[in-house]
Amino acid sequence: MPIKNGRTHTFNAEAHVLKGDLTLPLVQRIHPQAHNLLPAEGGYKAQHSNAFRVENVLTYGVGHSQSAGHEAIKEGPNNGWSTITTTVIEDLNVLEILTCDRIVGQVITEHPAEGYVPTISFLGTRYENLRIGGYRVELEMDLNVLGDKPAKDGPYSKQDDVIKNVKEQYDHFHKNKNLPAHLKDKYNQLTSHLGKSEELKCSVVKEASGLYPGHSYGNVIIVPHFGTITLGAVRVFEEDFTPTGTPKKTTVYLTMLDLNLGCAIHGNATAGCIMQNGDSAP
Repeated sequence: MPIKNGRTHTFNAEAHVLKGDLTLPLVQRIHPQAHNLLPAEGGYKAQHSNAFRVENVLTYGVGHSQSAGHEAIKEGPNNGWSTITTTVIEDLNVLEILTCDRIVGQVITEHPAEGYVPTISFLGTRYENLRIGGYRVELEMDLNVLGDKPAKDGPYSKQDDVIKNVKEQYDHFHKNKNLPAHLKDKYNQLTSHLGKSEELKCSVVKEASGLYPGHSYGNVIIVPHFGTITLGAVRVFEEDFTPTGTPKKTTVYLTMLDLNLGCAIHGNATAGCIMQNGDSAP
């Protein structure tokens, strides 16, 4: 494992461009496409997928994922190890209803040479020409929802500015008078746990809008006769705490597109998925 300042670092990053399960009337499991797993010692890994098709239900033109982990080389007294993971899916088409020219998901983490909590960035993350029913989906992105690296190696889940940013996303949901009951229950529960749990759930998409059919609730779009689309979901999970309250492991999950189909076609699929963390010792 890479060694710096008498410490070792184990890299951990995984990604895929698409997976899912279709149940009705077409029964098919979509195994992870362009599945990428970064070696524990770091380095560079890439996976590519050519044109993919499940009948005329779900298709894409090309997809690839890549990850890299190495010792940080930029100037600074406490630069340890850097990891970057990227997924790209092009020319996505779901039932001729949901289309997108290009979806890019990206997670960058930098673990310190002293301490444990990494900086987290979603710098390259974006959607290019996302459309529903031919109508463009306008997105307000929030790539800085997690803010800066917490001071004194503290957990993201306890930071006032992070809690404020995430609460604003939750409040935006609650302000919608037509919020479906299942979403209302979900975000009531998330709000009650905010700042009290070692897990954060939020999104790099603050709001979706446009003339497309359906209703938008923050990063969630419900389209009649199609299903539910969840954009840019982020989960941060912290564990293995020191006596001073520092999490030794911080895991970041990013899902660019989560589809729950409930029309003539039933099933679910996720696109642009990344899991990333790292483990430094002692």
